[in-house]
Parts: sequence; structure tokens; C-alpha cells
Amino acid sequence: MDSTKNLPVAVIGAGPVGLAAAAHLLERGLEPLILEAGPSAGAAIEQWRHIRLFSPWRFNIDDAAVRLLEASGWEAPRPTAVPYGGELIDQYLTPLAALPEIASRLQTGARVLAITRQGLDKTHTRGRDTIPFVVRVEHDGGDIRDYPTAGVIDASGTWSNRNPLGTSGLAAVGEPAVASRISSPLPDVTGSDRGAFAARRVLVVGAGHSAANTLINLADLAKDEPDTRILWAIRGASAAKVYGGGDLDDLPARGQLGARLRRLVEAGTIELHTGFGIASLASTGGAVTVASVDGRTLEADVVVPCTGFRPDLNILRELRLNLDPAVEAPVELGPLIDPEFHSCGTVPPHGAALLAHPEKDFYIVGMKSYGRAPTFLLATGYEQVRSVAAALAGDREAADTVQLELPETGVCSTDAGTSCDVPAAVAVASESSCCAAAEPVLIGFPTGLSHGRSSQEKLAASLLSSPSSDKEESNA
Repeated sequence: MDSTKNLPVAVIGAGPVGLAAAAHLLERGLEPLILEAGPSAGAAIEQWRHIRLFSPWRFNIDDAAVRLLEASGWEAPRPTAVPYGGELIDQYLTPLAALPEIASRLQTGARVLAITRQGLDKTHTRGRDTIPFVVRVEHDGGDIRDYPTAGVIDASGTWSNRNPLGTSGLAAVGEPAVASRISSPLPDVTGSDRGAFAARRVLVVGAGHSAANTLINLADLAKDEPDTRILWAIRGASAAKVYGGGDLDDLPARGQLGARLRRLVEAGTIELHTGFGIASLASTGGAVTVASVDGRTLEADVVVPCTGFRPDLNILRELRLNLDPAVEAPVELGPLIDPEFHSCGTVPPHGAALLAHPEKDFYIVGMKSYGRAPTFLLATGYEQVRSVAAALAGDREAADTVQLELPETGVCSTDAGTSCDVPAAVAVASESSCCAAAEPVLIGFPTGLSHGRSSQEKLAASLLSSPSSDKEESNA
């Protein structure tokens, strides 16, 4: 980055991983330019603030961000408590974004339209690595501006780009025509969105944590609104992986999530339809008829699409990327996280080396780095950006020294948190190939950082004297 050392590094997205990237860049003496399309930091999380994460605070805050916050007098939440999305925003992201070091470098209402090299499209090679990037941004009000930058960290996530309901990666026949009957992926069914779901037939589609949370919340709604009917459709032949590892899961909230869902299905509160790959949707008398590929049909008033997400790569068309053809993650990371083959699986520690592309000093991090793969935790992204910041600063040794410690899932197969349905044949194969004794699963708790004893380590140490949360895991 010598020839562009006076230019900032663009950080796209002001979610947890984007703000962590900015904090690490600042510690490295680099200047971040943080571009957030929404009106505030954590704008995507704001849309699911009513949902509780399954990982406790100690896995959800970044070391460099904590160091910045603590210097201002901020006190970390109790590390064993399991926050809601809204608490993650209010107690962590909002205070972080308000710090002068971050606020002076954060632009909200700034939607990135494209990234390229100054004066070069992707077909030009000569001198490319020494030319600044240009990030084209549309600001609220329609003003469009080009920003020259020394590097780019894309932490824009995948929330705004959900997978379609169809079985082949395409929208089901008729899906666009019934868009008014399709909700957001994580509606607040017991709160602000209650009126759209109370006393109605609700079909939840998908086999991941988003589906589980929504189904449990709908069951809570049905206690007060007994005419509410809850339907659940998955492609797989069994919901076993959604139910997860129960008491074997080292993240209790995640284990409790699956256990409670299983009880609701067994009690008949939730009507489960397995092997239901959606072929078409059609409006019928004020409702929607959902047809499966085998000819079965379900009638619903509203459909909740918990089918997972995929990366929006349109803004990257003028960059030279090397993506795995299956999951659209960086090519070396793809096989390690592919949900069709990732079983019993540990995610090896990974940072800048594994995330690099032919386009020098460009990195995709956070959920977007996992492409279409559905299993990702914040702590994984925090270690990614620590390594990337070190690489951009020229500290290759620190960039290559990456470590992750993650809790056991209790599930020895493709991760139970998959947000995309798994075809029946794959589900059976995954279950039959389970290991007799699962290895500890690494999920992204960074250790061994280069700043002495880390804030994360201090938080972990405090677990010895902190009681576990006594708050009911109603949305876990």
C-alpha cells in the first residue's frame, strides 16, 4: 500500500464486523472510511432486534472495539448473558459508532454502487496493484461521489439479498406475483408485525435458526391468538438437524432453541411438512396456494421466507475475484464451509491469506465472505478483520497468525444452523456419515492477539465468577 499510503481504506458496512474492521485499522495506524447504506450503525440488525442471539456476549464483541470503548469508560455487558439483536445495537454498536474515532469516519445513508481501480476496468493488468481503488457511492438525496482508497474491506453482509423460495436457486413460479403475501425473513410476529400474523395461517419455509426463532415466536403468539395456524415446510426428509444437539451444545441457547422447537412440533402446535420443495405459488381468494414439486399444496395467508441469504456481487463486477463456484466464498475458504460436505466440521482458523483475491488489498469479510454457506458467527468475522488489518499494514506475521476457539454444537453433521433447506438425499447422507466422537467445533473466539492480554480473554476469565443468565430463553 506504499503508493497509496495517504488514502483511506474503505470499509463497506457499519455492522459488527465492519466497525471491528475500522477499530483494527485505527490500531494499525490506517485511516478507515466507513460507508453504511442504512441510517445508522447496525441497520440490518435493527430489522431483527427482537431476536435473541444464541451466542453469549463474550462471542459477540471484538477486542479492538472493546479497547476503544473501554478507553471512554464503557463497561462490557456480562459475558454469559445472551443478547437480543436490539441489545447488541444499544449496548455495543451505538456506543461504538458514537466514539469520535469512529463517528468522524462513518458516513451513513451511503450506498456503495461499484468498486473499481482508478482509470482501469478489470481487463487491464499493467500497474494494477499500485493504482488506487475507486468506490462509487450514492448518498441519501441522490448525490453520487467517487472515493479513491488504498484498500477495500467489504463487510456489507447478505441480509438484503435473501434466497428465493424455489428449489433450484430460482424464484418459484409465481413467487414475484405474490410478493405482498411474503414477509421479511425475521418478522416481529409478537410485536410490531403482530397484526399481519395474528389469527392467520402462517407458512414458515426453511430449516435454520431464522425459521426456528420465527416458529417459536409464532407459538407464543398463538397462546393469545388461538386461531393462528402455524405451518412449517422444509425440503429435507427430517428436521433432526434443525433440532440440533440439545444438552450437548456448548452454547445453551442454541441447544434450547432446537429442543423447544421439537416439543412444539411433537405437541402439534406447529404442523411440519417434510420433503416439501416449493414449485409454485399462486393467489387464491385472498390467500396463497403453495405447491410442492410432488404435487402437495398448502394454503396460507402469509409466507415467511427463512431460506437463507446469498451475497450481492454486483458492486464487485470490475474487480478480479477468485470465488468458489458452489458457495461463492473465496476459493480457498469455500470447500471448508460448503454445507453439502462440511460435516463433523471444524472451520480452520482463517484470515487474510485465505480471504485474499487476485485483486490486491481487496477483502470480503463477515457473513458475505461465507457466500451462500449458512453457518457463521460474529467472532469468526472479528478474527478475519484483525488479520486483514494486519495484512494491509504490512505485518504479515500477525496476519498469518490466526486462532479460533469455538464451542461444540452437539451435532456431528452439517451444522444445525443451516438457513437453507438441505435436499433429502443430502440430509440422509450427512446423518449417516456422522463421526463417533465429535471434535470440538471452532467458531471464532479470537485468542493470542498481539496486544497483551486481550479484552476477550479478560471477559472469558470473568466467567469463573459470573452466574449464568436466569432470563428465560423465549426467543433463543
